[in-house]
Amino acid sequence: MLAQGRFVAVIAHRGEHLRNPENTLAAFREAVRVGSDFIEVDVRTTVDGKLVLMHDATVDRTTNGKGEVAKMTFAAIRALQPPVPTFAEALAFARGKIGVYVDAKDVSAADVVSHLVDHGMTNEVVIYSGRLLQEVQRLEPRLKVMPAARSVAVSEQLVKDLQPKVFAFDAADFRPEVVAVVKKAGALLYVDRLGPADNPAAWQEAIDMGADGIQTDHPEELVKYLREHRYRRR
Repeated sequence: MLAQGRFVAVIAHRGEHLRNPENTLAAFREAVRVGSDFIEVDVRTTVDGKLVLMHDATVDRTTNGKGEVAKMTFAAIRALQPPVPTFAEALAFARGKIGVYVDAKDVSAADVVSHLVDHGMTNEVVIYSGRLLQEVQRLEPRLKVMPAARSVAVSEQLVKDLQPKVFAFDAADFRPEVVAVVKKAGALLYVDRLGPADNPAAWQEAIDMGADGIQTDHPEELVKYLREHRYRRR
């Protein structure tokens, strides 16, 4: 039996990237192995229209190359080390294994939707973006859009405009009055617990405040914690 009948999802930030390069298939495989429920992936578009995974606007930090993703060809990015996956490759890997938390950094709504529909992943993803969500919802109502909660006023407007089934929270907006708006709307709360806040005390505080999912850089440790405290089904 789950503690208080609740289940808390584990979201592996950029995959399990402490022992593997971030946003790579190796990081995603490890996230699956340790029992995560979602991998978080950052999606950008090359100059020739290919969707690839990269958190930063440039490839400088995480690869042996230099340059802006939006100004590079797919062939140039494909030549980098470590290998940069395409969004399609990540979805093909994830299907049937793990959910996908899509952070749409620099991509069109149409491209995101077509990839998810083509890979049969409409029910296994949440989509985070500051600008695409209404268009995504219009193109494919089955997809779960996940706006940032931000404030009481913003959350109330988002409930009216989008009726989202899940909201994204970070440390700045994860406050009781904002949580109350989201809970009243019947939506889930996915909360970032990164950096100094990525520890058992902060995880439990998030759960006590109503978190339904926690994004972490320590998925293996979080899975273990949730199992020990009976917030897991497995």
